[in-house]
Amino acid sequence: MAGSPTARRRRLAIELKKLREESGLTCNQVGKELDWSGSKVSRMETGQGRVQPSDVDALCRSYGTSDELRDLLKSLAKESKTKGWWHAHGDAVPSWFSVYVGLEQAAVNLRSYQGEFIPGLLQTPDYAAEQSRAWVDHTADEVQRMVDVRMRRQELLTSDGAPDLWAVVHQSALMHLVGSRQVMTGQLERMLEMARLRNVTVQVLPFDAGAYPTTGSFTVLGFPEQEDPDVVYREGLTDSVYLEDPKDVALYTKAFDHLRALALSPQRSALLITRLLEEHSR
Repeated sequence: MAGSPTARRRRLAIELKKLREESGLTCNQVGKELDWSGSKVSRMETGQGRVQPSDVDALCRSYGTSDELRDLLKSLAKESKTKGWWHAHGDAVPSWFSVYVGLEQAAVNLRSYQGEFIPGLLQTPDYAAEQSRAWVDHTADEVQRMVDVRMRRQELLTSDGAPDLWAVVHQSALMHLVGSRQVMTGQLERMLEMARLRNVTVQVLPFDAGAYPTTGSFTVLGFPEQEDPDVVYREGLTDSVYLEDPKDVALYTKAFDHLRALALSPQRSALLITRLLEEHSR
């Protein structure tokens, strides 16, 4: 599987769970056979922690898989142990957010709704710095490292094989003054610039759109392989939620489709952003 170590670990977890279910065994039954705890098997199937190639080998032999599949899964286990670029930034990327960054690197499409702020992949350094300072009492060095991570993430949109980003942003996020008028001027200019990329679509959900189905900002991440189902990501102050149940993903996908149907077209959205930009520039 192409992509980040996080994505490879997720694929491995999916495959291990599928093999167990096809064998008709519970986690406790597999654990008992291999002299492990059932919770260890469960952790492997949910992508929690590292999975050793030797563990994969033992599971595959227990399930009676082919040599080819066993070698492929062992290779995934080895590759999932490597570190992504974001690990070098330490606590500037909290562990709960590290998972998202890893999945983001492997996604082929990102469908994002933001109701309060500009999406991270579209932010300027100044806007990102203001946001980072607003959370807690970060030092200047901590703020800069957080901004560096956000800017590094944005390289994804102009890289080879860049994913498609479809962002629906509420009008209030555009009119909310973050930092200063100068900061917002630069931010609105950046949004117009990014929206001109062939793989980026920006729509504004206007104040007069009426009622719409959402309980907050979210992102639906899509992946290239059919075996890697979409994931819904929702972020809180100190943690995050990842939804993978097909029913949950289908509900959020439907909500996003409804939001973009209510939003202004990309062309009208650009006109609104331009008008707001002119107001900030006066």
